[in-house]
Amino acid sequence: MVWKRGSERGYHHGNLKEALVRAALDLIAQKGPAGFTFADAARWAGVSPAAPYRHYRDRDELLSDVARRGFDEFADRLAKAWDDGKPDPQTAFERLGKAYLAFARSEPAFYSAMFEAGIPPNASAELREAGDRAFAIVRRACEALTALLPAGERPPALMMALHIWALSHGIASLFARGDGSQRTLPMSPEDLLEAGVLVYLSGLGLHGR
Repeated sequence: MVWKRGSERGYHHGNLKEALVRAALDLIAQKGPAGFTFADAARWAGVSPAAPYRHYRDRDELLSDVARRGFDEFADRLAKAWDDGKPDPQTAFERLGKAYLAFARSEPAFYSAMFEAGIPPNASAELREAGDRAFAIVRRACEALTALLPAGERPPALMMALHIWALSHGIASLFARGDGSQRTLPMSPEDLLEAGVLVYLSGLGLHGR
């Protein structure tokens, strides 16, 4: 699709739905997910206030679609980074963490819509499935790592995946944002995440296996 900027805030387009998603991302980047109305999105896309209702019930449904698209892209990047655990689970796991932080840094508007817009994860079947697909990659990675331990010493992969997701999300939200809201840190977010994961895996007896 070719976009032509018609004015500072409007677009001449042939795909209203895509224009509204783009407008929502622009507005999130500037004002945050709670800082604009449905009418603002229509105005930013260069259409009448009534036009968005052809595709979305309200602002929340628009944000839900933006979040769904974000999770789809997020899952694709995580899957590429994990690469089925090649060449070994620990090396692939390190790539996975870096991909998590890289997404938060390069796609702050998507990241904000996904995690900060107040949209319930089950707002739509599509959003729930996209979020589940992203988390499933982290869980598969944890299953591959725990498989390195003797059967009687393996922690539940789901619990481990939740811990790793929470650690990654916390570091991404605080220190790896691409929208200027990140806090300062005397090390890179990647180094902080690597250190945190190292401590966690060492506690499980996984480091060096």
